[in-house]
Amino acid sequence: MKQLQKHSPAFWVSCAGVAAVALAVILWWGEYPYYSAGARVSALISAGLFVLVGLRFAPVLVRFWSPSEPLAEDLAKETERGFLPKLFLALIVWDLLVLLMAWPLRYLLHGPMGLAESMDAWVCGDGVHYLDIARDWYLSEGSIDRLVQLVFLPAYPLLIRLMHLILPNWTLAALAVSGLCFAGAGCLLYKLLRLDLEHKAAARGILLLCLTPGSFFFAAPMSESLFLLCCVGCIYFARTNRWLPACLFGAVAAFTRSLGVTLMVPLLTELIARRVRGTISLKTALLRCALLLLIPAGFGIYLYINYRVSGDPLQFLTYQAEHWNQKLGLFFNSAAYQTEYAVGSAKDNMENLLGLWLPNLTAQVLSLVLMIYGVKHLRASYTTWYFVYFFIAMGTTWLLSAPRYLMAFFPAVIVLAIITQRNRLRSTLLPAMLGLWGLYFLVFILRWQVY
Repeated sequence: MKQLQKHSPAFWVSCAGVAAVALAVILWWGEYPYYSAGARVSALISAGLFVLVGLRFAPVLVRFWSPSEPLAEDLAKETERGFLPKLFLALIVWDLLVLLMAWPLRYLLHGPMGLAESMDAWVCGDGVHYLDIARDWYLSEGSIDRLVQLVFLPAYPLLIRLMHLILPNWTLAALAVSGLCFAGAGCLLYKLLRLDLEHKAAARGILLLCLTPGSFFFAAPMSESLFLLCCVGCIYFARTNRWLPACLFGAVAAFTRSLGVTLMVPLLTELIARRVRGTISLKTALLRCALLLLIPAGFGIYLYINYRVSGDPLQFLTYQAEHWNQKLGLFFNSAAYQTEYAVGSAKDNMENLLGLWLPNLTAQVLSLVLMIYGVKHLRASYTTWYFVYFFIAMGTTWLLSAPRYLMAFFPAVIVLAIITQRNRLRSTLLPAMLGLWGLYFLVFILRWQVY
């Protein structure tokens, strides 16, 4: 806070940010008179933490965009000899272990079943929709449960369909796509982390990614692994000045999940920083701005598919609102209504409390707390991405998957890797994360409303 001198650019950026959040809270306060005091306190805590991240970040962003402030030098990009193949294999093994660990747990909790039946049991939640789309594409007529599958973007189902040419079992094809994408994402993420961290810290970051509660979704037949791969690839190639592959990865990310469009934010932040320092010419900057349009173009293809299937390019918004009550709202309102549901569930529905509301609330709060510390250690472009990503992902009016959505914000791994450089914190945090991972995995196997 000491760096927010009065009348400095960081001071005015901070004032604008605080005023915007305060106005949003004031308007929200009167719109929901039925919320309990606990829900309102939860909303204020969420908004307050968000503001605190912003206050700590404002001087970082101003320095990042200052022509007199040199960009932090990337570390040497050499990799430990033979490490990437070993890492890829290790992540494939991790993926298989996760899939196989579910078998004895399901056997104990749900009764006798074979391995094939256990694998099929991974197809639940959104995974059901992805496999339906892979088999049948989007339907323009039929039951409403099939029509609303238009809200799920097509990149992951298309990859499943391609993998099905090799593996004729749809479930195994989906699991193979997820496993390969995650292993590829882990290797690219290691290379990205090496731009800022030493080898041991970068490798530890990959371990921490695997231990993040909910990371078992990377092995599931869902789009998490593909989305992570695309996000990491987009940022990595932008950091290494390969703008075309960066934007192509961003386009596929936006074709995988609508939040992929937010990748324009960190890339634009990097572009501004390079231009104000004169490390790229105006012509290069304009060319890169044009390439940035590839990212929303990826989402535009999805809108065209909406049009071809339903006659309306925005039909997915109608389905989201009518079928799931899903609209864009305010992230602190999510904290409020989830607190209400958590308190209500604590009385007579422990499955919803432990599987849904408590993990959702915990993920949101811990994410903000982690960023309060991490904002001074992360590259400014990562944090600008966080603000937009968090605001949209956590602001939905029916948020059920906060832990799953926040896993894709991989810069949190950098913060965790830095924190765990201290032996004392590492010896505490790693077992705690492993324990929470196991607990959340058990709740998932029990089918306690984990989405």
